[in-house]
Amino acid sequence: MLATISYTLLTIIIFYIMTWLYKRSGISFLFPILTATIVLLVLLSLFDISYDNYMQGGRIINFFLSPAIVAMAYPLYTQWDVIMKYKKTILASICIAMVAGMISIITLALIFQLDDGIIKSFLPKSITSPVALQISESIGGLPQMTVLFVIIAGIAGAIGGPVLFNILKIDSPISRGLSMGATAHGIGVSKLIEYGELTLSIGSVAMTLSAILGSFLCPLVLLLLF
Repeated sequence: MLATISYTLLTIIIFYIMTWLYKRSGISFLFPILTATIVLLVLLSLFDISYDNYMQGGRIINFFLSPAIVAMAYPLYTQWDVIMKYKKTILASICIAMVAGMISIITLALIFQLDDGIIKSFLPKSITSPVALQISESIGGLPQMTVLFVIIAGIAGAIGGPVLFNILKIDSPISRGLSMGATAHGIGVSKLIEYGELTLSIGSVAMTLSAILGSFLCPLVLLLLF
């Protein structure tokens, strides 16, 4: 019990410190999820703490992950009129994003001659992790590898997304929300809090619809490939 409480508190404290540092510095590469993960990995390695031992506390945090995702439905309620107004744009954009993402994965697979198992694990990378794991397992992928790809996609989107917004001068809440939600799932959507409630709402919609669409597209793409 003491270990469980200790690891839970350690994770929370490190995350809050990294969040404070991120807000104080304003540097995109200090995104809390990335920096907190790195700090935790270093500490676990230095003190020779196994993953299983750490997860005694990590399971408590994981328990609250699903309610946190469900809580994202509140902005959807408050922005429902706007969402319905742009429903065609939202649906079309998510379809294009999912298809483009899978085409990029297939292209990389052909160029680097990736193993079938890696391809199957890689396909759900832009889908929120609970759904991505189920898809990966059902199509013969490796869930452990899928988790890695999902985290990389999320962090890359959360860090690189704002950079692209600035370079391409994308200031529309709809465009920002759709692009981040459809490619960087929950990690990317958490970044959208900084852009206001409307952007967050659109990002939540994009993340949810991407998970639904991906559940159908991944098996279909594999059926065509193999």
